[in-house]
Amino acid sequence: MGMFITLEGPDGSGKTTQAHLVFDWLRHQGQDVLLTREPGGSDIGDQVREVLHDSSNSAMAPQTEFLLYSASRAQHVAQLILPSLKAGRIVISDRYADSSLAYQGYGRGLDLEMLRLITAFATQGLKPDLTLYFDIPAGDGLQRRLLSGEAWNRMDAEALAFHRRVRTGYLELANAEPDRWKVIDASRSIRDVQRDVRSVVRARLERG
Repeated sequence: MGMFITLEGPDGSGKTTQAHLVFDWLRHQGQDVLLTREPGGSDIGDQVREVLHDSSNSAMAPQTEFLLYSASRAQHVAQLILPSLKAGRIVISDRYADSSLAYQGYGRGLDLEMLRLITAFATQGLKPDLTLYFDIPAGDGLQRRLLSGEAWNRMDAEALAFHRRVRTGYLELANAEPDRWKVIDASRSIRDVQRDVRSVVRARLERG
């Protein structure tokens, strides 16, 4: 099996930029590496992503939201992630199942144990070897999103209190599994953050 690395964080934390940078770095190191994202990662998953991010779907129930993310994730794991890992590749995913625990569990208030049960089914029990969490205060992250000029999606439009609950959830998840999670201060420059990312990834690869 290869190695599964996920990047998590609130909107505006810079994780997508960091995902591309660490992918390029590993590739230049001669590693066989795949970069993917959630929701999406497959043709079917990308269609689900459009529904989830469409601002006109404001009436979507939290349960529907979680199940759609899980459906996209099930296809992602079956079609792309597991085959790549079995081929010995390093897989880097910009978001994975922990996003659903943070956003739909802590953010929406859905039952965490039920979410974990459904997630285990959707992912065939696949958990990351390493999860990098890019931490930034919720308000700062949303301000970055606004300044970046990126499209404002349905999740971005949630109240600040929602995004604060999501951040709290991420930190609790990280504290519960310190061997898998590494918390990185995302308020610094891209270069400083990437230096820490490479250090953590290098150490994990050396462990095998």
